[in-house]
Amino acid sequence: MSTGRLLLEKRLVVSCGAGGVGKTTVSAALALAAARAGRRVLVVTIDPSRRLAETLGVDRGPPEPVLLPPDRLLALGVTPPGSLSAWMLDPQRVSDNVVRSFSKTPADAARLLDNPIYRNVSAMVAGMQEYTAVEALHGFLQDDHYDLVILDTPPSRDALRFLDAPQRVGGFLDRRIFGLFVPGEGGVIRRAATALIGRVMDAAFGEETRQDLQQFLALFGTLLGNLNRNQAEVQAFLKTPQVGFMLVTGPAREALDEAFHFAERSRALGLPVAGYVLNRSLATRAHLPLPEAPAGASEALRTAVAHLLPMAEAEKATAWTHAALGERLRERGTTWVLPQLPRGASDLEALLQLAHVLAPST
Repeated sequence: MSTGRLLLEKRLVVSCGAGGVGKTTVSAALALAAARAGRRVLVVTIDPSRRLAETLGVDRGPPEPVLLPPDRLLALGVTPPGSLSAWMLDPQRVSDNVVRSFSKTPADAARLLDNPIYRNVSAMVAGMQEYTAVEALHGFLQDDHYDLVILDTPPSRDALRFLDAPQRVGGFLDRRIFGLFVPGEGGVIRRAATALIGRVMDAAFGEETRQDLQQFLALFGTLLGNLNRNQAEVQAFLKTPQVGFMLVTGPAREALDEAFHFAERSRALGLPVAGYVLNRSLATRAHLPLPEAPAGASEALRTAVAHLLPMAEAEKATAWTHAALGERLRERGTTWVLPQLPRGASDLEALLQLAHVLAPST
C-alpha cells in the first residue's frame, strides 16, 4: 500500500518503534502529508522533544487538541477541508474526564477526584497509563471531528503494553475483587471476608488509608462497565482494515530488532501492519561520487581532498549498508526510507521535506 492510500483510506495510523528512532517526527510528517491531501488530521503524541512540541504547539496544558494556525498550514500547502491538530497525552487529565463523564452523580465524581488513592492510581496500577491512552483514543475515534488519527506510541515493547493494557488492568479493575474490599457487598461469607480484610488493612496501613481505599473502590467500581466496554471496542477496532501500524526503525541493530519483534507480536495479535519506515538513513547518498580534486587544482586543495577522502569513503560505506537494510526491510513488507536531515526534523519545513518523501503526490 502506498502512503497516499494509507493516509486517505485509514481511520487510524499507529506509529511504533524503539526509543530514539524518530517515531514522533514520522507521526507528525504523516499527519502533515494527510492534511495536505485534504483530511482533517489529529496527531496524538506521547512525549515529543521540546522543539517538536513547540513546532506543533502542544504541551500538557490544553485540555483539547490544538489546531495549527491556518496561515502556517496554508504556507505548507494545507487548504480546507484539510487541517492538522495535535495533542499530547496527559493520562491524569484523561482519567479525570472519565470520572466526570461516567460517575453516577457530580458529587460522586468530586469525591473520587479528591480521593488520595485515586490521585496516585496511575502509579499504583501497572498499565493504568496505557489504559487511559486507550480511553482517549476511543473518544477521538467516536468523535466525527477527525478523518484520521495518528497515534505516536511509547517505545515498541511499551507499545505492546499499550495494546494489551485492558487485559492487564482488567485483572485489577474487577468487580469481584472490588467486592472483597467494599463493605456491605455480597452474601454472609463475602461480608465476613470483607470485615477480616478491613481489620488486616487497619493493622497494616491504618484506618484512614483503609477508608480511602474503600471509597476509591466503591466509587471507581461504578465506572467499570463503561470503561470495559470502551476498551473492548478499541481492542476490536485495532484489528480492522481501518487501522495501519507503521513500524519505525533506524539503521542501528537494536532498533531493527525492536521492529522485527513488534512485527512478530503483531502477527500473533492479528494487528494490520502497514509497513516499515527506515528513518534517518544515508541510503540516498550511496550513489554519490567520492570527492576528487579538479584538474589543475592547487597543491593545498589536493591535500585537503586527500584528507577528506577517508571520511567520504566511510560515509559511502555506511550509505551502502543503509541501502542494504532498506532492501532487507522491503523483503518483509512495504518500506519507506527517510533521509537523515542535516538539521534534524523539529520544524514544519523539515517535516514538510519528510512528508514529500512519504507521500510525493501530496
